[in-house]
Amino acid sequence: MIESRAKRLKALTSDVHEGVDRSIMSAASFASIERYKQFLAIQFLFHRDVAALYAEPRLQAAFPDLAQRCRLPLVVADMEDLSVTAPDGGSPAFVPDTELALGTALGWLYVVEGSSMGAALLRKEAQKLGLTDDLGARHLAPAPEGPAPHWRAFVAALDAVALTDDEEKRAEDGARNAFARVQSHVDARLG
Repeated sequence: MIESRAKRLKALTSDVHEGVDRSIMSAASFASIERYKQFLAIQFLFHRDVAALYAEPRLQAAFPDLAQRCRLPLVVADMEDLSVTAPDGGSPAFVPDTELALGTALGWLYVVEGSSMGAALLRKEAQKLGLTDDLGARHLAPAPEGPAPHWRAFVAALDAVALTDDEEKRAEDGARNAFARVQSHVDARLG
């Protein structure tokens, strides 16, 4: 049996993933509204980095609900709720109408979509600050069908995309680069 691409990416990125998680939690990102605002700025930068992927036609063909999965508008609404100004983080990692390698894009999507699973824990921490799915923490709210079914649907589509060996390597590199990008945002804002 062929190993799931999602499981392989999880195994290959566990070290960088754990590093990002540790950095966010050790910075006490949910200790106060002010700390949460810094976390929200990081969320904005990362979701802005990948927003162009959600509008990419080849990716939308592979993931029919991809456009609806984009959480950048929810992050922006959360920022507006809390009067957070959009930070300057340089250019996004992906920009519309530029050629991209499918494998690379899949690696980045794996990371950003996987973050919706971790959002369940962060959502509970945000609720302790008085934030809700309608005020300040929309982007942490689960999908209507629930986080697990939402993730399983994504993984099924991810695993169904045919890739060459070179594209598989690009997916692996893309996932590691996505975590590194998040870490760089965390280091710049919470370090």
